[in-house]
Amino acid sequence: MRSICAMRSLLAAGAAASAPTVLRAGAFPPRPQPRSLPFRRGRAAGNMLGTARSVSAAAQSRIGGGGSAMEARAVQSGEIHVIVGPMFAGKTTALLRRVQAEAGSGRTVALIKSDKDNRYGLDSVVTHDGTKMACWALSELSSFHDKLGIEAYDKVDVIGIDEAQFFDDLYDFCCKAADHDGKIVVVAGLDGDYKRKKFGSVLDIVPLADSVTKLTARCELCGRRAFFTLRKTQETKTELIGGADVYMPVCRQHYMDGQVVIEATRIVLDLDRSTVTAQALK
Repeated sequence: MRSICAMRSLLAAGAAASAPTVLRAGAFPPRPQPRSLPFRRGRAAGNMLGTARSVSAAAQSRIGGGGSAMEARAVQSGEIHVIVGPMFAGKTTALLRRVQAEAGSGRTVALIKSDKDNRYGLDSVVTHDGTKMACWALSELSSFHDKLGIEAYDKVDVIGIDEAQFFDDLYDFCCKAADHDGKIVVVAGLDGDYKRKKFGSVLDIVPLADSVTKLTARCELCGRRAFFTLRKTQETKTELIGGADVYMPVCRQHYMDGQVVIEATRIVLDLDRSTVTAQALK
């Protein structure tokens, strides 16, 4: 009996030693309350800037108030968000929705598009269903800082870029804007051309991105999800601005079928041209 009692005592002592320690809330030092970033409201610039805080002013305020350089760097940390997909997938719609949401939350926004895309004019980004928002139409992203001006650029919190595949300096611009200037950059563009090959520099910024969204359209021929863009014409250059008259979204099966049809059409047209030329030489 004594040995059984001794064994029970040992087991109870072992269980007590192995039990997790429960600390009272008072045992931990109180957490500092998070400080909110200073916000500053101002007038819109050229109908392309909303009201919001200045990132650089916030950083300077933190430094002037005794904050460290590392704290200022944290305030200035930017983001890059990429939206890709075939034509008619709603990339521009998603871009405008995100930019308008940022403006609605009190941030200063600016919108940029390539001046190569003049389908709906150069002063606005316009979706296929007619939704529009004022923008800067540029040939190079690097010119944005100078065109906007230093003071106005410093006030911008969010930069939206539409038709990003047309900008050769996309990578460098996104690096500088997000990594060094503390901007939130939202990029929308085609990830592939009509040959399903890389289009411009959009895929190059994927390693830089905080998030990547791949949108799909509806296949114009069967209604299934469309991942690819089929060109309807015989034009072979990569950059060919056009809408539904030139392109249509298709699924994988109809992309392959379409390529066969297009190639057959090209052969027939080449034969017709050869016949006409031969008859003219007779």
